[in-house]
Amino acid sequence: MSEPPGVVTLAAAAPAADIPPDEPRAQRVQPLRRPGRWIATAVVLVLVAQFAHGLISNPFYQWDRFGYWFLRPVILDGLLITLEVAAYSAVLGLLGGVLLALARLSKSPVLRAVSWTYVWALRSIPLIVVLLFLYNFSALYQTLSLGVPFGPAFVRFDESRLATDMVIAVVGLSLNEAAYAAEVVRGGILSVDQGQHEAAAALGLPRGYQFWKIVFPQALRSIVPNYVNQLIGLVKATSLVFYVSLLDLFGTAQTMGSTYPGDIVPLLLVVTVWYLVLTSLVSVVQFYVERHYARGATRSLPPTPSQKLRTALTDLRARIRREAAV
Repeated sequence: MSEPPGVVTLAAAAPAADIPPDEPRAQRVQPLRRPGRWIATAVVLVLVAQFAHGLISNPFYQWDRFGYWFLRPVILDGLLITLEVAAYSAVLGLLGGVLLALARLSKSPVLRAVSWTYVWALRSIPLIVVLLFLYNFSALYQTLSLGVPFGPAFVRFDESRLATDMVIAVVGLSLNEAAYAAEVVRGGILSVDQGQHEAAAALGLPRGYQFWKIVFPQALRSIVPNYVNQLIGLVKATSLVFYVSLLDLFGTAQTMGSTYPGDIVPLLLVVTVWYLVLTSLVSVVQFYVERHYARGATRSLPPTPSQKLRTALTDLRARIRREAAV
């Protein structure tokens, strides 16, 4: 006897219920589309390409003359003077800044007033004015002396012999740098937690020992990176010593430009590239100094450029493998 049609349909459909449904395939999450970012990137790349093309193809830059002047002995001599002035001024400026900062934090009203006045004046007066004033200082004081005020002098100096071009440049830059370094040092000292001062005082340590062994080493975490950043401005500021007759890198290029007027632009490019090299080296030093003093303040140290490059290459290889698998 044949079964009803409905029974046959249910019996035929019953085995289908035992077939497991297809498992859903893993789908890769599509990132959010950002057309504005791609448009901005394309515009920037076009502008950079146009700038590079004009920089290379414009005959006005005279890149052959640039190559001729870049490593000339006269340029390297000026570069050496620039490095000497920057190095001496950086050291003396930092020492002066430490003294000014300590005077500013002193309980003596006289020291605080003198320090504040010095910082206020030197940060207000342009550096070129300070250099020109020192350059003509011999017109005001032909001799310098040490002794009793309004009394006899024990030691006398001939200002014209003492104030050479190098001395004027270093003193002028150091005086200006000390004013800015004083605020960097003072900010670093104030950044130390007050509990460190209280803990050091509770141990009965002398005040000098408290400062040099406990407070100041912790303040260096803030002082050193900021002052290294200040050095970049100091390197660029050395270009002003040309106005006190010291032939540094910029002064040498100016002199050579007067002798060879057709090479003014290549000489300016030489100066530009050398300043880029110097400031880049200072920036590298700044990165590693900041990384050194970040120990203990962050969970992990900032990656170095080589570490960033390795990470980027690893991510690129992983992305390529994922794209190939899909």
